[in-house]
Amino acid sequence: MCLLSLFMIGFMNAMFATAPGRPPIGAMFFMSAFIFVIYGLMTIPSFVAAYALLKKKSWAKTAAIIGGVTAAMNFPLGTAVCVYTFWFLFNEPGKAIYEKPQFMLPPSRQAWAENMHQRQEKTEYVPPSSPPDWR
Repeated sequence: MCLLSLFMIGFMNAMFATAPGRPPIGAMFFMSAFIFVIYGLMTIPSFVAAYALLKKKSWAKTAAIIGGVTAAMNFPLGTAVCVYTFWFLFNEPGKAIYEKPQFMLPPSRQAWAENMHQRQEKTEYVPPSSPPDWR
């Protein structure tokens, strides 16, 4: 999108430079800077998401969703990127790579009591051997 904005700015400047009643240079500069800033702000979430996905950060999935939504505003390629991003992240491969691990709750007291009962049944008391007689 940044490259596209640079192309659009160059194209607009070339088109208006040859026009007979061209706008003032200041207005062209302001319009070019405005377009570049808007497109730049729309691409920042995608760059952040790309970094997070490559480094497998814990916040990568959230950043990719935000990047996909901002990319969806650029029809038609951005919309296709958004659909593919959502398809990947919410499908099994994306879940396996980028979802946070689920933590298990500790077992309930009843399960703990059952485990202790099973342990007691398995072990039998064996008296220690008598010490040697040295007399």
